[in-house]
Amino acid sequence: MTEQRIALVTGANQGIGYALVEELAQRMNPEDLVLLTGRNPERVAAAAARVEGKARVEGRVLDVTDGDAVRRLAAELGAVDIVVSNAVGPLEPGVAPVEQVDEFVDVANLGAQYMLRAFGPILRPGGRLIVVASSLGTLEQLPEHLWGRLDQVSLEDVEKVVEEWRTAVHDGTAQAQGWPEWINLPSKVAQVAAVRAVAAERRERDLAENTLVASVCPGLVDTRASRPWFEDFSQAKSPADAVVPIADLILADVDPGLYGELIRDGAVVAWKPSTSR
Repeated sequence: MTEQRIALVTGANQGIGYALVEELAQRMNPEDLVLLTGRNPERVAAAAARVEGKARVEGRVLDVTDGDAVRRLAAELGAVDIVVSNAVGPLEPGVAPVEQVDEFVDVANLGAQYMLRAFGPILRPGGRLIVVASSLGTLEQLPEHLWGRLDQVSLEDVEKVVEEWRTAVHDGTAQAQGWPEWINLPSKVAQVAAVRAVAAERRERDLAENTLVASVCPGLVDTRASRPWFEDFSQAKSPADAVVPIADLILADVDPGLYGELIRDGAVVAWKPSTSR
């Protein structure tokens, strides 16, 4: 009998997260378990009930901004094979950054950091630890004098920078320090930096065990979160189409050239501009 694999996706009651649960459920085996997680019990239950696939799907309530809750779920499961940190907070045009930064950062950054810390240690050999980010999560989105804050640093360093940036948004000094006004940019760069930090520590052992740690960019996707920010969706993917290359990456053997990187449609998105040193 094939050993059961356990997959977990956060922010999965709608959009990309839900589509990825569906895709994994269709492509994994009947003995496998896919955990669809989100904050709202009713939405989680309804979403899990809609999924059709070969693998068993179970809804779990998980607020990724609650570090204790994340750690409790990791302890309960004991071991996992696939973890996808996908949860993202609301962000609206026309609303001042200071009014949005806390909820957005709590979900996108602290949530990803909690998931990396709690689930990295219980990832089975051959597992996948993935953070859904964006092609905007590269150093060239920041002025060069800030690159060293997030390049080749530890996860603790990334966490410190995120909190210092958040504080600067609140006290009105963020732009003077060079941080972009659109809070999505520093947030995405910090997400990718967090993944790179974790991957740097694990790389040798993980590659020997066919284990992958990476961040992924799904591209422009027509979702509730993206619609307020873009006028032209003629080239946008549906969530179902966007998750196919992500599932391909998760279910394929590990390519060492992709390990620790930001990946879009199976290719690396450069962390630094090619002309940088």
